[in-house]
Amino acid sequence: MGSVALRHRPMRRKDVPDCVEIVAAHPVIGPRYGSAIGDLRRVWLGLLGREAFRAVVFEDAKESGVRTMGVGISVFVSDEFLLQFKAPPFFWIGPELINRINRGDSPLLSNKQMRQANADGGLNLVTWDGALRSEYLNCVEANEAMFAAFVGQHRGFQLKELAGHGMTFETFEGQIRSGGMVFSALGGHYADSPDKPLREVFAAPHIVGLTRELAKARFGTWIASLFVYQPPQFGFRPSEKRLLVVALQGGTDEDLASALEISLSAVKKAWRSIYDRVTPLSPGLIPDKVPEELTSERGKEKKQRLLAYLREHPEELRPASL
Repeated sequence: MGSVALRHRPMRRKDVPDCVEIVAAHPVIGPRYGSAIGDLRRVWLGLLGREAFRAVVFEDAKESGVRTMGVGISVFVSDEFLLQFKAPPFFWIGPELINRINRGDSPLLSNKQMRQANADGGLNLVTWDGALRSEYLNCVEANEAMFAAFVGQHRGFQLKELAGHGMTFETFEGQIRSGGMVFSALGGHYADSPDKPLREVFAAPHIVGLTRELAKARFGTWIASLFVYQPPQFGFRPSEKRLLVVALQGGTDEDLASALEISLSAVKKAWRSIYDRVTPLSPGLIPDKVPEELTSERGKEKKQRLLAYLREHPEELRPASL
C-alpha cells in the first residue's frame, strides 16, 4: 500500500462500531471470539471512561480524509483474575472478559482500586485487543505505530505484571524479540524457551508477558521499559490530568476546550491552577509567575516546557492515591 499518515488518540463512543467491525473482520482475532463478538460493542461502550480500560484508535489521516485503521485495548485487572488467566487450560482473553462482564463479574479494577494499586503494590496489565484493518496488516509503519503507542499509553504506571496474547504470529514473534516471555503451562512460569514450536503455541490460547522481577534481567527492551517507575511529585487533580493528556496531543486552548467540552475560560483557569501547583515543587521548571494572558509567547513557552517534562515523566498523569 502507499504511504500512510498515522496518528492515534483515545477512543470515543462514536468510534466503537468501527472498532468492533475491525476486530470482527480480523483473520486471527475475530474467530477467537465466536458468538461473543455480538456483545463486544455494548461491553466496550459500558467501559469507556473507566481508568482501568485503555482504549486507543489509530487513524490514517491523509488529505483525502481520515480513516480508522486500527484499535488497541488493554485493561488493568485483579490479582485473582490474573492467576486464573495463567492457570491451564488457557483461554482467549476477549470472549472471557465479555462473558464475565455480562454476568456481573468484571475483573477490571474500579477507579479507586486503580489509584490504590498504582500508589502501593502495583498493577496487572492485560492486553485485550490490537487489531488493524486487513489492508494495513502488513504495513510496517502501522505495526510499529501500534507498538510505540502501547508503550506510550502505559509508561508511568507501577506495573507488577504484563500479560496477553499475540494478535498475529508476526506480532507474537515481535513481542518475544522485544523482551516478552511465553508462559509455560507445564512449568507454571514464564520461560526463556517455549514448550512447543512457536507456531504451535500461537495457534492455541497462550500467554506472552513479563513480571517486574523478570524485567530487571531484560533491561533495554521495550517491554522491560514499561516497568521503570518513579512516584509522581505534583499530585495533579483528575481534571488537570485530563487537560494535560489532551494537551500532549497538540493543539490550541480552543482545541482543548472543544475536546474536553468545557469553556475556554475554564481551560485558562486550569492552566493557572496547574502552574501554581508545579512552581513551588519545581521552580526551575516554571520559574516565573504565570501571566494573565496565557496565549502570550511567554505563556506558550511555559506550556511547552511543562509538556516536554510530562512526556518524560508520564507517572505524573497516572491515577494514584496521594
